[in-house]
Parts: sequence; C-alpha cells; structure tokens
Amino acid sequence: MTHHVILGAGPAGVIAAETIRKQAPLDSITIIGDEPEPSYSRMAIPYLLMGNIDEAGTYLRKNPTHFDDLKIKVRVTHVQHVQAATKTVVLDGGESIRFDTLLVATGSRPVTPPIPGIKSEGVHRCWTLADARAIAALAQPGARVLQLGAGFIGCIIMEALAARGVKLSVVEMGDRMVPRMMGPTAGGMIRDWCETKGVEVFTGTKVESIEPGAPLTVKLSNGKTMQADLVISAAGVRPAIGYLENSGLTCLLGVLTDEHLQTNVPGIYAAGDCAEALDKVSGKMIVSAIQPNAAEQARIAAMNMVAFSRGQPSRAKLKGVTQINVLDTLGLISASFGDWQGVPGGEHVELTDKAAGRHLSLQFKDDVLVGCNSVGWTEHVGVMRGLVEGQIKLGDWANTLKQDPTRLMEVYLAAAQGQSDWSGAADARRR
Repeated sequence: MTHHVILGAGPAGVIAAETIRKQAPLDSITIIGDEPEPSYSRMAIPYLLMGNIDEAGTYLRKNPTHFDDLKIKVRVTHVQHVQAATKTVVLDGGESIRFDTLLVATGSRPVTPPIPGIKSEGVHRCWTLADARAIAALAQPGARVLQLGAGFIGCIIMEALAARGVKLSVVEMGDRMVPRMMGPTAGGMIRDWCETKGVEVFTGTKVESIEPGAPLTVKLSNGKTMQADLVISAAGVRPAIGYLENSGLTCLLGVLTDEHLQTNVPGIYAAGDCAEALDKVSGKMIVSAIQPNAAEQARIAAMNMVAFSRGQPSRAKLKGVTQINVLDTLGLISASFGDWQGVPGGEHVELTDKAAGRHLSLQFKDDVLVGCNSVGWTEHVGVMRGLVEGQIKLGDWANTLKQDPTRLMEVYLAAAQGQSDWSGAADARRR
C-alpha cells in the first residue's frame, strides 16, 4: 500500500492530508507533529490571549475524531533526520518510517536573539499554545510587559497584549515599525498611532541584556533600564528545516520547490512556511509565510503526491506566491503587496496625509503596478492586491495613477475589467 508521510501538523500538513485522502481513499497517510495538542492555528493565538476564543477555538478541526474518521494516523514525536535516498524518516529514539511520498511542512520556528538572559524565567516567545498559557498567567492588567520586536507578528502580539490591559513597551531594532512591510513614513505613522494608544515604542533600539529576577531588569541600547514582569521575544521566525541537513534536499532559506511544489528529489514535496517558491511579481524564489499561501501550496503538493504514487505526471501547478500583508495595529489598518520597495528602473508615487492618518505608496515598472503599501486606505485594499497580483498592464491609466494615486478604483475598473485572466478580479471588485 502507498504510504504518504507528512512532516508537520499545522494548516499545510492538515490540508495536504485531507486532500490526499479525497484523491486516494485507500492509501496510508501519516502526519508527524511535535506538539501534544490537537492541530491548531498559530494565527489564532492572539485571539486566545484577547479572550475572544478558548483553546479549542484555535483547533483546525473541531471534531476530536476527525483524523481517525479519515483513517489518517497522527503521531506526536520529533523528526531527527530525513534520508531521501532510502525514503526514510528517522524519529526520536532511532525509529525509522519509510515513505513513498513525503511532504515537508514543518513551518517556522521563532528566532532566539543572542541576548544575555534571553532564556531567563519570565521571558517567553508567543508561538505555541504552551507559550500562550505562560503569557496569559503573567500578562495581567497593569503588568509591565516589554516586547522585543515590532515586525508583522510582533504587531499582532502587541494587539493581544494591549487588549489585556498591560503596561506595554515595544523595542524594535529597525528604524521603524514593521520594517519588512512598510517604508519610513508608513512605519513612523504606525509608531505614532501606537503611542497615542498608550504603547511606549522604542525604534532603532536593541535589548542589550535581561537580568533574571522578579521583576526582570532589561537594559536597552538607548541607555534606559526598565523593569518588566514579562518579556516577550518576537524577533522574527525562520523555516524549521534544521533536520534536513545532509538529507539530499536542496535548501536555501527554505526548501526549494518547483511549480509543482516538488523538491529536487522526486516524490518529496514542501509546502507552507518552510517552502521556497516562486514569487510571480518579483520573479524571485521566496518564503512567503502566510496561511493562504500555505493552504494553496499544500493542496497542490498533495495532488501531485498522489499522481507521483500512481506513476502519473504532476498536473497541479502553483501560479506563484505573493507577498501579501494586511495588518490591524490597535485599529489602524495597513497593507503591503508585492515589491513595495520598488524595482530598478521603476517609478514611484507617494501621498501622505498624517493628520488624517492616511498614506499611500505605489511602485510601477513601466505601466504595471508591481508593489504598494498603505496606511488607513481600507477601501482600496482589494483593488491594490488585484492590480499587483494580476500584473495588469494599465496603459495610459498608469499615468493617471502616477498623477493621482487616489484614483485606484477608477483605474482598476477601467483597465482591469478586460483582463479577466486574473482569477481574483471579481473578488477585488467586491472589496
């Protein structure tokens, strides 16, 4: 019997297993995860901390017998190594599992910055349900909380902490908040907004040391020393692929994949936050660590795993991943799509109204919108995404936008309606 093995029990792993089961009712499927809880969404953890849901609300599938019903075996253990040549996965204790096809979907792991005292009691990441329980116990109303990192994930965590009524300080080593998503003007506006909401923000600042104790003593590079009841480390993530060393799989930042999500080894695929796939806007291979991309990659990889096991050619293709970020920071909506920093030889137009809390930046290559970011322009988020993802040639309408970037909707309706090859066009119009 064909055996499909999936490493990772997050959204990508779960969707892949379910897709395989639909395509191959009799094949054997094993999911290997390393956390004791049922499969859950990390993106739901902030809502858990806010009190909007309980732990069961984070679960990807609510029925406790879901995987048993589908005859999908779920194992909780750690993967030590993958041996592509022999088609085996080595687990804790030395046990080996053979596979016919394999999906690498182990996601990301938080980065631990090299700060003295970073592993002190009272310092936590916000990545697992176990982390969330520890944070909830300490982040009581009035508690002094210092958060290290103000990137995309950091801002989501910050929202949850603020909702708990803590006294919150955020330290970001970049010169602005969300530096990988926003330019200096937009990032500065988000910082100003946070400060009006009572969050203390230090940009261009590093945590130099954390001294254990109750409270913790935190020394910053700006000369300040702060007391904290809780320190959150949100210094970014990277693909969790250390166990693939000497496996035979080609990895750069993530596991390199082709348009079928297959790696350099036939029958082995990758999906989600650990996979490197083609960004159709920039033409570069990127890790796009967002759940919609993970879900689509998992679906396509799973269909091709079934085809491979049957000796059939891969048919399902990934159209490409995109850099998509929409963020709600204490009520301020910001968005970033595509090459928001621009491309060589491109053109740029920017409009800022700080008093109204609105900022819009558009990046062009010839007559194509290749990237954009915005603060406070909620009515145009879908249109911006549609124009960037669709790579729509705007013709003379590009000059209209360069002169007045607020005419996004008008330009979209005029230029994009006739180019129906972008499958999301109707969705962008509805937004």
